[in-house]
Amino acid sequence: MFRKFRIMVLLYILLLVAGGTWLSEIRTTDWDESLWVVVHPIAGDSSKATRTYIDKLDQESFGDIERFFAREAARYGLDQREPITVRLGKELSEQPPAPPVSGNPIGIMFWSLGLRWWSWQVESEHDEVPSDVRMYVVYHDPQITPRVADSLGLQKGLIGITHAFATQSQHRQNNFVMTHELLHTVGASDKYDPATNLPIYPIGFAEPDRDPAYPQRYAEIMGGRIPKSPLRADIPKGLSHAAIGMSTALEIGWRE
Repeated sequence: MFRKFRIMVLLYILLLVAGGTWLSEIRTTDWDESLWVVVHPIAGDSSKATRTYIDKLDQESFGDIERFFAREAARYGLDQREPITVRLGKELSEQPPAPPVSGNPIGIMFWSLGLRWWSWQVESEHDEVPSDVRMYVVYHDPQITPRVADSLGLQKGLIGITHAFATQSQHRQNNFVMTHELLHTVGASDKYDPATNLPIYPIGFAEPDRDPAYPQRYAEIMGGRIPKSPLRADIPKGLSHAAIGMSTALEIGWRE
């Protein structure tokens, strides 16, 4: 009897999550209002450099993300002049659940549910700022962690996790990665070859009609890099060197 009760409670929670997710996805893809994005910094280590970097974060630290969306929205003729509003939330002491190492679909499903449950608990405790999308940014000292874990963004749950470097020299690149993951939460897909990290032509090119095709001037935000030749693509310095391509604009509802 108790087992049946637990199953019923779990099904009820899943229905609530599914219903809330469906409504949130509609809200975040109609672009009638500015989306509220809350960024929660998390220290990925106990380094003094990481501590100093996080302590210096403020509202303007993410201003170029807002400006990027405003610039690209205007380029596509979107009526919403401020597509997103980014707010700095409270620093968190707890790390988000790590995704499973294997690609087992069942494991990924349970991890996704666990992440959404964790995020709901976090927001219940730190709900000082309204949000549509929640971004958890884990900062690492590059002297300790020269290579960070993969970042990710989930449309189901509207959650992004970015692993970033706690150094001012990579601040703008951190925001590039955050924006990439943020766009995943509103329906954009990756547009690069995971085997080579090279952008896929034409959908991963910011200017696919450019003649000659190489070198490109900008990175398509979901392509991730600036194509310089068929075998080379450079990591952009920041969002001033990025653009939203036509395919991404279609996915997020900016074009029909």
